[in-house]
Amino acid sequence: MGIVAPALPAFATSFDVGVTAAGFIVSAFAMMRLLFAPLSGRLVSAAGERTIYVIGITIVGISSTACAFADSYWQLLVFRALGGIGSTMFTVSGVGLLIRLSPPHLRGRASGVWATSFLLGNVSGPIVGGVMVGYSLRLPFVTYGVALFAAAFLGWFMLRKSTLAAPLGDDATPSMPLGEAMRMRSYVASLLSNFGNGWAVFGVRIALVPLFVVEALKAPQSMSGIALSVFAVGNAGVLLLSGRMTDRHGRKPMVLIGLVVSGVATASLGFTTSVPVFLVASLVAGMGAGVLNPAQNAAVADIIGGNRRGGTVLATFQQAADLGAILGPLIAGVLADTVSYQAAFLVTGATAALGLLAWVRAPETRPHPESGTEHVRAAA
Repeated sequence: MGIVAPALPAFATSFDVGVTAAGFIVSAFAMMRLLFAPLSGRLVSAAGERTIYVIGITIVGISSTACAFADSYWQLLVFRALGGIGSTMFTVSGVGLLIRLSPPHLRGRASGVWATSFLLGNVSGPIVGGVMVGYSLRLPFVTYGVALFAAAFLGWFMLRKSTLAAPLGDDATPSMPLGEAMRMRSYVASLLSNFGNGWAVFGVRIALVPLFVVEALKAPQSMSGIALSVFAVGNAGVLLLSGRMTDRHGRKPMVLIGLVVSGVATASLGFTTSVPVFLVASLVAGMGAGVLNPAQNAAVADIIGGNRRGGTVLATFQQAADLGAILGPLIAGVLADTVSYQAAFLVTGATAALGLLAWVRAPETRPHPESGTEHVRAAA
């Protein structure tokens, strides 16, 4: 969705609504993802990954194309929200495909390619979208829709002979109950840090950054796309190093560093008075998120362990980020409208403190190689 990120807030405000209403467009998408995540998992089990993957991408393509032809704020809101349903369908099924198609000894590299593809979109999409908004705020939505229709066709064509559309058979592998995970301080801390990450990265960054760049910094609309891409560059630049350091030094130290860096840098965004300083702060915030994510994801994997399934545990972890992406634009939008952009970004940066305080008290989850055990006992 990087290509529509520079256009979405400005397109919403073009219907004579405020920052709060523009932020709700972003929140509505995340809200539908949050609500339909459990159903998407059941659909994948019933109809298979291939079918749900293609249907999900197609729904988002239809949603994006419809957004381009919206004649009112409420039409834009409905069309964008419906895209959230398709988004969670193809995300859940895509991860399922990744797991089922990748042999165990290649899953790490396959996951890296998966993450890299998203980062490439996050880097290039806002730049392309930023150029397009100079011609039309509707153009990025049409372009995104066409690209998604092409992706849906390629997905169907390349998997048309696959047996992955069949429902999963009985699996004797035990599942980790959510209640067991919730009794672990490290898991609760991961939920809080992912909530703050969703608030800042998937919510406020998309909803407020383009508006702040144009309205507060008086920069051209195309600069908002560059600002979003700079964040993604900082994120991508540290991912590999952060992953190695997480395995070498543990999950907790890297999570703490990531939360501090991303929180401080995000809070400072609203106090910048020039585009170059704003871009530097965005770069640092992206680096902080890049340090945080591999570590907190590895911590959740440690908690589940490799000898049992953790679908509900993983889904709840992802839903924490979706909840942050819903609340972040709404609360920050209200603050920007009624107080200031400084207050909006300051509160956004402060959400990292929730995870920081929880992680300070949480134990390390990285298994000790000499112990031969994979499970982590991090009970509260």
